[in-house]
Amino acid sequence: MKKSLFLNPPSFEGYDGGAGARFQAKREIKSNWYPTWLAQPAAMVPGSKLVDAPASGKTLDDCLKLAKDYELLVIYAGAATYASECKVAEAFKAANPNIMIGMVGAHVATVPEPSLLASDAIDFVARHEFDYTIVEVAEGKPFAEIDGLTFRGEDGKPVHTKDRAMIHDMDALPFVGPVYRRDLNPDDYFIGYIRHPYMAFYTGRGCKSKCSFCLWPQTIGGRVYRARSAKSVIEEVTLARQMFPEVREFFFDDDTFTDDLERVEEIAKGIGHLGVPWSCNAKANIPRKTLEVLKANGLRVLVVGYESGVQEILNNIRKGLRIDIIKRFSQDCHELGIVVHGTFILGLPGETRETIKQTLAFAKEVNPRTLQVSMAAPYPGTELYEQAIANGWFKQDKDLVMKETGGGGWQVAALSYPDLSSEEIFKGVAEFYKAFYFRPSKIGEIVWEMLHDWDMMKRRLREGVEFFQFLRTRNKPMEC
Repeated sequence: MKKSLFLNPPSFEGYDGGAGARFQAKREIKSNWYPTWLAQPAAMVPGSKLVDAPASGKTLDDCLKLAKDYELLVIYAGAATYASECKVAEAFKAANPNIMIGMVGAHVATVPEPSLLASDAIDFVARHEFDYTIVEVAEGKPFAEIDGLTFRGEDGKPVHTKDRAMIHDMDALPFVGPVYRRDLNPDDYFIGYIRHPYMAFYTGRGCKSKCSFCLWPQTIGGRVYRARSAKSVIEEVTLARQMFPEVREFFFDDDTFTDDLERVEEIAKGIGHLGVPWSCNAKANIPRKTLEVLKANGLRVLVVGYESGVQEILNNIRKGLRIDIIKRFSQDCHELGIVVHGTFILGLPGETRETIKQTLAFAKEVNPRTLQVSMAAPYPGTELYEQAIANGWFKQDKDLVMKETGGGGWQVAALSYPDLSSEEIFKGVAEFYKAFYFRPSKIGEIVWEMLHDWDMMKRRLREGVEFFQFLRTRNKPMEC
């Protein structure tokens, strides 16, 4: 077995976009997601080490100190920062010419050949679900015999082995808690709407929804929700509770944890007695009776992808939801005391100046406790990307984040429409945030929360400083 290093590589300062983050850019307040996509194969390779450079504050020089100690380096790469990740691979190869280097992640799964050829330092690309692929590489199995691999043949040209079958026995995957305990520090991970310190897990992959913009179901996870049994999830959370008594909240980071209502109710009942709040990603169509069960068994926050408040746009992106259902769900959450963090996207197909106003009015009406506003990100491998290419919606370049010194890492407005420019979409984000948060009712809600929780007081004050810095600094690159 090759001595293996799994690396979430250093990037822009404050950037949170790899190995577990769904929003590949700097955020308005400090955020670090657990590197779940790397932790899983790290748990399957004996003697491995997982390094999360962005969360732990490690520089490239810090990481390179490990280069000579390992035979295999696995780097999680993203579409927005792939050139940077290639430089990391080249630096490791220069420090240790004998180290084998592979790239994993949704981006390289989508464009494996260009990803491989982007740098001579890259020995292979593992496509799609890469857990068992990496295990076989670490075992020393010949590349040509490993499913799901793209590598250079003897003539230097890319060779693609057959696709690896999707994992359906999710219970066969080992728990990641021991890897977290060995290699990560929970204090390094922050999410604005989740109590600190928190811990995140995947309990399944894939999503039944068909949203045109969503990266993972279209590249790695698939359109079917493949999940571990409720019994297995309950065992992992129980173990994590014992291993990490300091953790104040668990987060289930499945694309849509509530896709299987019977299973999620069983899990909730199985962990409710642990006394630790939990949160998850959810679709805005959960029946009230299920919400009641979840709330009674520790559910604190639902992260809900509202995306837009305009039915036509929801139809355009194949969200599969009706506005009236969303409003009823949101009202149920308010009445039951379930906190909602809502996510919205500006610049989806069909967006206009008027629909942005309508979505803002909708956001105020459903009134999530907190929200995230991003811009439509057409990642390669998604239906939205293909639409953008076919319709000429891309700007001059296809950058997804800013590269400028001092402004690097912020998301850019990658799309532009005949009646709505990229500049208007970009400015719309800050205007949306200010209009939602800078109103008496929301300010009062936040102040009340702060006055009743000293930890929340300190946290909201810090986040306020970061938020105003976000509003100030993200505009600079656009003005250059």
